[in-house]
Amino acid sequence: MFVGVHERQLDEKGRLALPAAYRTFVGDSCYLVFGDDRCVDVLARDEFERVARDIMDQVRRGEATRNRQRAFAHSATLVSLDKQGRITIGDELRSYAHLDPGSRVIVSGNLDRAELWSAD
Repeated sequence: MFVGVHERQLDEKGRLALPAAYRTFVGDSCYLVFGDDRCVDVLARDEFERVARDIMDQVRRGEATRNRQRAFAHSATLVSLDKQGRITIGDELRSYAHLDPGSRVIVSGNLDRAELWSAD
């Protein structure tokens, strides 16, 4: 589970070091997606796949629209951790969450995911 709050610095190349405790949950790669309230969600691969299956099931049952499914899929980016445990956050996700290169980022655990928030 992702718990706790950590402050990190986004480097000039858009890279962010995940807390060591979080790396054990994501392994060598994870998904980044648009989160609620202008943050970026970090999901382990198995959690991303679970959420994606849930959304597809909701669409089949008529409980969600295909636009919801598209929005989730379109915002998702699979990223790999480098040797220093950093992820690279793409321009679109950084813009969405107001994460500017060189800025401070709050990495907040939210049980099944981590959230990346602008600290500025």
